[in-house]
Amino acid sequence: MELKLDLKIFLFLIIFCFTKQLEIYILCLLFALLHELGHIAVGRILGYKLKSFKIMAFGFSIFFKTNINEYNKKIKKGNIYVIKRLLIAMAGPITNIMIIIITYILPINSIFKEYIIYINLIIALFNLIPIYPLDGSVIIKNILKLFFTNEKSYKYTNIISNITIAIFTAFCSIFILYAENIAILLILIYLWILVINENKRQRIRDRIYSIDIY
Repeated sequence: MELKLDLKIFLFLIIFCFTKQLEIYILCLLFALLHELGHIAVGRILGYKLKSFKIMAFGFSIFFKTNINEYNKKIKKGNIYVIKRLLIAMAGPITNIMIIIITYILPINSIFKEYIIYINLIIALFNLIPIYPLDGSVIIKNILKLFFTNEKSYKYTNIISNITIAIFTAFCSIFILYAENIAILLILIYLWILVINENKRQRIRDRIYSIDIY
């Protein structure tokens, strides 16, 4: 397994240290790790081996080794690989929801309980945002692949991603104005970087598909 470390994490540690939000940031990373372990657990159950594990400023990213034979096992317009990717993507947010339920039931300190519930709710909702490579985008893309071609699935997912970032920016701008929370600004910048990178990849895909059609 290949282990990667995004050095920007140290920059974020310094920023959150100066803004006196270091404890919250570390807790977010801890539960983001549990979120990722949910992906890994389901991936292993489905027979995949972990290819790489990346530690990033806003969480973690994993990649599994794929089985080429699964592409030939068709399900509607998709295949068994699409179904497995869908299940793996759903496992992360479900893990955070399970942590919320367990924490709510357990008799622990109310303030600490609120922190755990709040952080896991934010992580689950954040990862369900339909912007690649977040889980929401992977879920939508693989659902679309069951009904549409790969070309249309990627294109529709990219359109949804751009609409989402526009709406998210509008809401975040209002929130930043009143709350003056630098964390929201950093997350918004991070999401825009993801969208811009994915738009570049989509333009490349469009050119490839246009050549194939020609």
